[in-house]
Amino acid sequence: MDIKLFRFDELSTRQLYDVLKLRSEIFVVEQECIYLDPDGKDQPAYHLLGYEGDMLAAYTRIFAPGDYMDRASIGRVAVAEACRGRGYGREIMKASLEAVVDILECNEVAISAQAYLRQFYADFGFEISGDEYLEDGIPHIKMLWRAESG
Repeated sequence: MDIKLFRFDELSTRQLYDVLKLRSEIFVVEQECIYLDPDGKDQPAYHLLGYEGDMLAAYTRIFAPGDYMDRASIGRVAVAEACRGRGYGREIMKASLEAVVDILECNEVAISAQAYLRQFYADFGFEISGDEYLEDGIPHIKMLWRAESG
């Protein structure tokens, strides 16, 4: 998988289409959650796109502290259904955490994780911070990550 980082204004029309299509396929259609995915938060975010050939296989968006949460944050973590089981979710999350540290120069990340994925994020060192809550009708949990020093 070829992973590249973009600011919103650097995305080509095709890349933006691929992102919105993938997010809609997963978060709206697959998860049967009726909500407006283009939420006005894409513009300040960094966008990590992982392509397998011409297909967008994995994606995340990354925010600097204060652009979405008080800490740096990662969201809209998505892997195309046809590409699951290949480790792309782990690969795109690893690249996202590296971007937070290297590009944003932050050592803490807050996420609003879908509750059923808590172990996936815990494997990266995220820890639960608070009680489960509903977001768009889906159980979520706030989780925090700190870069290891040294």
